Amino acid sequence: MNLTKRDFISIWDLSTEEIYQIFNLAEKLRNIKDKRENLYPLKGKTIALIFEKPSTRTRVSFEVGAYQLGAYPIFLASRDIHLGKSETLEDTARVMSRYVQAVVIRTFEQEKVERFAASANIPVINALTDFLHPCQAMADYYTLW
Repeated sequence: MNLTKRDFISIWDLSTEEIYQIFNLAEKLRNIKDKRENLYPLKGKTIALIFEKPSTRTRVSFEVGAYQLGAYPIFLASRDIHLGKSETLEDTARVMSRYVQAVVIRTFEQEKVERFAASANIPVINALTDFLHPCQAMADYYTLW
């Protein structure tokens, strides 16, 4: 799988067709979970998980999901990274773009995710802000589907 610069900041970032494609892929991966030794679409990729807002379930689901798809997740808690404090948010995004292939962010302000994504050259996924929770929305829609 080739990771290109495509962010997932809001549910509105996806078309209806793309949502169904994701659901079909999720269903395929779920059905072959125990037999997928050679199916690692993110093999060799590193994904940074930036969590200013703590969460056990979200952290575990993203770490395990990345690992099961072949990626190496790097967890960065608020004590490890100070978005927009000691370094600018934009500089952090540019630096992270040099070292990892995607970033998952769980933070308070929606604006932080949007600014980070605008400065990054890699995909940025919104794991939750005080305004939007697109991954949870996708999980809910998938359940209904």
